[in-house]
Amino acid sequence: MIKAAAPARNKAPILEVLNVAIGKFFKGNTSLKCLEVASGTGQHVAHFAPLLPQVDWQPSDIDESYLASIRAYKKELNLKNVREPVIVDVTDKPGPNAVGEFLRGCDANSYDMIYNANMMHISPFACSEGLFRCAAFLLKSGGLLITYGPYGFNGTLTPESNVSFNESLKTSNPEWGIRDVDLQLKPLAEMNGLKLNMSFDMPANNKTLIWRKDPVD
Repeated sequence: MIKAAAPARNKAPILEVLNVAIGKFFKGNTSLKCLEVASGTGQHVAHFAPLLPQVDWQPSDIDESYLASIRAYKKELNLKNVREPVIVDVTDKPGPNAVGEFLRGCDANSYDMIYNANMMHISPFACSEGLFRCAAFLLKSGGLLITYGPYGFNGTLTPESNVSFNESLKTSNPEWGIRDVDLQLKPLAEMNGLKLNMSFDMPANNKTLIWRKDPVD
């Protein structure tokens, strides 16, 4: 099992937000499905699953090397509501023509939630585009895309530590960078039938954003 510092720090405050969102949008629902995109080490799903037993979790990552760590957490903690991890590349288009086996086998409107933490800023923008495209296809009407990480708003990035962090990201890879909610992500959401519904301030200048797929009346 891989133990990374960041998920160890942020798993508890993120769980608090998940409880709020589930309580608001899925109160009384005892059978929910959540796809975790970019699960990484598996520490988040390992923390969330025992405390949210009403959720059937599907962890995934593009990096096959992480799958063994996710499996190890699942086995050690005997997580009955966590499925076997799968490879997911969000730049792939979900549905019958998808390149990847998992997304090719997914039905439309089949998930209540998609959860994604700390991916957008350390991946090309095409991954953010793909995440919203996957949400449009996979989420049920009224379903939630829950994203966590650092964000800019209205062309402004604060505090100074996030400005410095963004510069270091772009130095590492010009395609990386902290995404702007108003200038980049809201237009993406609108294109894919989602709207920003809730925003939570988190430790270390991060946010958890709750995007909701437009419910069908």
